[in-house]
Amino acid sequence: MPRLLLPLALLALTLSACGMQPLYSSGTQGAVATTLGDVTVAPIQGRAGWLVKNALDDRLDALGGGNSRFQLQVVLDDQITGFGLLANDQVTRERRTLRARYQLIENATGEIVFDATAASDAGIDIVSSEYATIAGENRALENLSLEIADQIVTRLSLFARELAPAQ
Repeated sequence: MPRLLLPLALLALTLSACGMQPLYSSGTQGAVATTLGDVTVAPIQGRAGWLVKNALDDRLDALGGGNSRFQLQVVLDDQITGFGLLANDQVTRERRTLRARYQLIENATGEIVFDATAASDAGIDIVSSEYATIAGENRALENLSLEIADQIVTRLSLFARELAPAQ
């Protein structure tokens, strides 16, 4: 029995020294959550913009805050590219790409404190039903919007963690 406990104890000691820290420590009162709660999202153009803004609002409003210390400005680039050609030049597959350039602006100074990009893409099969193809394109846009919002919030969370000791 002691032979089994020694390796487990050594493993536990090495895991505690891995250097990982919880991102949202202290819950909604922590530095990351309060910083993200102080972000308002500016309107974003287009249907993709509406979807991304709603997803961002859902994620950021859940953290409370209430202040508008920062404004998040997002510019989207939504493209559909056909590929997978048949012998008669008919497209059989599409790729929908959604790219976002976003800037976090401090309202008090107007200074851009964080500038980054996020991108995601999805493949769409072209089928004989035009309705099904359009539904696939729309569903891909909905999924890509959620993915972009998750990427933005994750990057902003990491930025907020770095910002916390400076405050």
